[in-house]
Amino acid sequence: MISTAIQQLVNYGLDTGLILPDDEIYIRNQLLMTMQLDDFTAPEGEVCYTDLESILKTLVDDAVARGVCEDNSTARDLFDTKLMGVLTPRPSIVRANFEERYSGPSLQGNYIGGVYYPDKTRVGWWKNGYPEYFAKVLNAAFWIGVDVGIDGEPLDLATVAEVKSFYRETDMRRSVLTRRMTVTMRNGVEVAVEAVRFLSLTRRELGVVRYAVTPLNRAAAITFSPHIDADVRNADANYDEKFWEEVSTGADATQSRTKKSGFEAAWAQAVELDGAEWHCETRPEKVRAIAAVSREKGCAATLYKYAGICSSLNHAPADLTAAARAVAASGREAGFEALLEEQTAAWAARWHGCDVVVGGDPAAQQGIRFCIFMLLQTYTGVDTRLNIGPKGFTGEKYGGVTYWDTEAYCLPFYMATAGQAVARELLVYRYNQLDKAIENAAKLGFRDGAALYPMVTINGEESHNEWEITFEEIHRNGAIAYAIHNYIRYTGDEGYLADCGLEVLVGIARFWAQRITWSEARRKYVLLGVTGPNEYENNVDNNWYTSYIACWSMRYAARAARWVREN
Repeated sequence: MISTAIQQLVNYGLDTGLILPDDEIYIRNQLLMTMQLDDFTAPEGEVCYTDLESILKTLVDDAVARGVCEDNSTARDLFDTKLMGVLTPRPSIVRANFEERYSGPSLQGNYIGGVYYPDKTRVGWWKNGYPEYFAKVLNAAFWIGVDVGIDGEPLDLATVAEVKSFYRETDMRRSVLTRRMTVTMRNGVEVAVEAVRFLSLTRRELGVVRYAVTPLNRAAAITFSPHIDADVRNADANYDEKFWEEVSTGADATQSRTKKSGFEAAWAQAVELDGAEWHCETRPEKVRAIAAVSREKGCAATLYKYAGICSSLNHAPADLTAAARAVAASGREAGFEALLEEQTAAWAARWHGCDVVVGGDPAAQQGIRFCIFMLLQTYTGVDTRLNIGPKGFTGEKYGGVTYWDTEAYCLPFYMATAGQAVARELLVYRYNQLDKAIENAAKLGFRDGAALYPMVTINGEESHNEWEITFEEIHRNGAIAYAIHNYIRYTGDEGYLADCGLEVLVGIARFWAQRITWSEARRKYVLLGVTGPNEYENNVDNNWYTSYIACWSMRYAARAARWVREN
């Protein structure tokens, strides 16, 4: 019976678009791991279900009966959230820029998780151990572009005669951005515009735009020019370098390569517009389709744009353009409304068990939901190469890289809402970078496998170049050790110590043992020249938090070593 319930949940994921057919076996195995089951007996005949709640109740009841889940309402809610977390993973993020041309001040931003550039460090003088570069998730191609002309005049909010109304909304329940505006053009035409876009949660390489223009006071000729522009730069480049170089550009797709780091990405578009005859314009790094239609007063012209966004993290470079075209084509084949339904179902599952309701304070309610929304969309646990950058992908500040914030503040949220497998991936991220942490420590003179995890990183190497932070804010090592303790305490997954955790703890303990020194004058051990977590005072001695977490980390490593030896 339990195998039937597991298959029902898998079928639910397939039917709602939460998972793709190619993922069925993987998702089933993830559910078995969550349920702590070793065997699966394929049900005979067609497996049907009535509703999601009954499936989850069957699975949770079984987990309670076998002692996998405690029998109380909180534990039950958390467990069915873990089950749903298996079904819901997006590597591409886009800022809230306008689709159409805008000549006023703005900061365009489109980012692909894990694709970065090693921007050469800019400092007044070098110090031993300074990183050679600051890794940053770089601004990628502007794929949302839809330029619009009304009776020959470009639609540009910075130059129109009047903006009569403007409304923009982030629907956090579905991760959909909607913008509505009414403007009067300088040529006298009044138009209403509605733009809706989203990055698909279920089809992780697909972006979708619906752009509607309605003439309000007279008939008008409307020109649409959906485009992709890969000729982009980062506003925060240390030496004003351009980080991308062109690989190829065709009628509907362009492919670029990052300098130095060698990542490649391709973007392709597929478009739809009733009554349109398209022609293409292609320039280096730029793809553009153009069509003109006429609409009577009150009749909308609606463009649909489907963009495939693929990177060499997931495809061979030679296959990228074809992959991006296939993603865009599949989006067009599915259609906007079906994709929006998929998005709505996927995000409903993502929110399941995560929401926090605050009564009587709308501002606090919106604030806490915004925080949850940012965490949900920034990290899904689908790729161990990715992590959680401060400010997520909302701009260039912090570069989309990893800080100790992940272990100190974010891990508890994912443990409680996304399930053991996702939380474990955050720990595995650091385990996979242990060799780099040992290298970082060795640059500063530490030895024998001592590990100093970086303050800022995207691949395990230190990227931060402020002396008082890079070399003195070493309490970050303790946060990584404590995260292992926190995870095991919450999930009961003590096997993680033997699999990965103990190696990390020993490396961190060796660092502390060498960093702490004996003071003959005080007849005590001391920890000199550190910066505490509040960063108010630099280069202080015996900071309480740093000293405490250092001692705790060594004690915990010793306990963990004993446990692994005995078990």
